[in-house]
Amino acid sequence: MMKSIKSKTLLLSGIIAAFFTVITLQSCKKSRSDIGKMLFEETKNRVFKKVEADPFITVFKQTLEEQRTKLRNPKLITAFYEGNDYDPILVMQHVPKEELKVLAERLSKSGTHGLAPEMFDAPRFSELVDKVYDRKAIKTVEDAYKTIAELEILTANSLINYSNAMQYGVISPRRIYARYFTETKRPDSVSMMAVFSIKDLKTYLDSIQPSGANYKKLQQALATNAVAPGMTADETKRVLEVNLERLRWQNIKDAEKMVVVNIPDFRLDVLQNGKSVLNMKVCVGEGREVNMDELKEYDEDDLKKDRPFTRETPQLGSLIHSVQVNPIWNIPESIATNEISKHAAADRYYLSNNNIDVYKDGQLVEDTELIDWSAGDAGKIYSFKQRPGDDNSLGKIKFLFNNESSVYLHDTPAKAAFKLNNRAVSHGCVRVEKPLELAHALFGNGDKYETIKTQMAVTENQQAKDLSLPKKVPVYLTYFTVWADEAGTVQFRKDVYGQDVVLYSYLEKLKGS
Repeated sequence: MMKSIKSKTLLLSGIIAAFFTVITLQSCKKSRSDIGKMLFEETKNRVFKKVEADPFITVFKQTLEEQRTKLRNPKLITAFYEGNDYDPILVMQHVPKEELKVLAERLSKSGTHGLAPEMFDAPRFSELVDKVYDRKAIKTVEDAYKTIAELEILTANSLINYSNAMQYGVISPRRIYARYFTETKRPDSVSMMAVFSIKDLKTYLDSIQPSGANYKKLQQALATNAVAPGMTADETKRVLEVNLERLRWQNIKDAEKMVVVNIPDFRLDVLQNGKSVLNMKVCVGEGREVNMDELKEYDEDDLKKDRPFTRETPQLGSLIHSVQVNPIWNIPESIATNEISKHAAADRYYLSNNNIDVYKDGQLVEDTELIDWSAGDAGKIYSFKQRPGDDNSLGKIKFLFNNESSVYLHDTPAKAAFKLNNRAVSHGCVRVEKPLELAHALFGNGDKYETIKTQMAVTENQQAKDLSLPKKVPVYLTYFTVWADEAGTVQFRKDVYGQDVVLYSYLEKLKGS
């Protein structure tokens, strides 16, 4: 682990050093002797004519040290200015044409994205910007040094944080959700330091605004103080804010065809070029109540992270690579211990009646009636498999994709569950309402689909058969409690796993950080 950390640190240092070198070599900076001249020309405040380079450097270093604890990325920002002679690059670049006022306005309106302006120090930033542009506000050269230094540092911090928020979200989902396994792009040192080379601030700020139709619809609902059925105005506002944050996470890659499950909606869509071509009900894992006192952050790099909520369907992204028709169900240890063994203890014929085979050390146990099922540790001693058949819990087909939670999409003999409004009833896998139609959407017409169709219709002597997809199809298990449907109507769903509550609590923490 220590070697890994050292390697990452060296790599990051190398990236930062290389980037700073490029910035230094490519930047057409004005010299520090031009700071006062430029500020005077823009503000007409004669105090700026007295600004000199060396005293400014001294004040800048001192201010940077004082502000260090308030910076979200102190090492990156400090290293940048150390490598660039403590030049107030952002002030020099963006005071002309009143560009800093554009940034001040954007930060103050971050509430339109469901984010508190305080996250980006918007009030203090606006105060400093107004002070610099006010020809009478700064009366001494000492105040000029201090104001320029603080404005430069705050511009760097606020611009980086706002840029990250718009492009990646303010919170990494891996840090707050134990069962989140979707690859989600996060900002790195290169993307953060790129703000120092921005030429036109308004153009840049326009370019990073989330532009999806879904995002804009949720923004509109937030701006008009929409109230969802069964919710108060405040509750609706919170739900919109957390789902806007989810939409900022870069976690779904564009693909010609993909399968998307929205857990709170209990629904699956097959998307073709972004449009739904197949839609069906699903059943997902059981929900839970969230205890706010137990919330914790998870180490994004720790594969041994806590996984306390085993029946929740996880959020993940993967590729469907194959199906198994007339599947064998390898019963998980938790189900074997908590359910199967208890049924077997109560009914000596339970295992045979349900086509369940028992194995010990890989060998089939011929006479299961000799086993003491009341011991309570059956799942650790024995493994269980349910043979193909009409009563197999996976139904007639399962759709396979690699993931660390051992979940998949599958058929089910328990069709009545699809009539429920709350379909959070499974052990974690996703039961699909129309398995044959899903197979057709994935395989298309051809021999493999005909084989699937034929084998799923077999009623006797079913045999498990694996068929691989000619081209893997992305699958995403997602969690959205608010979204705009294809007609533009904003839809609200229950927070079945309490994940809105978790995300909102962390957004609230950032307001005061």
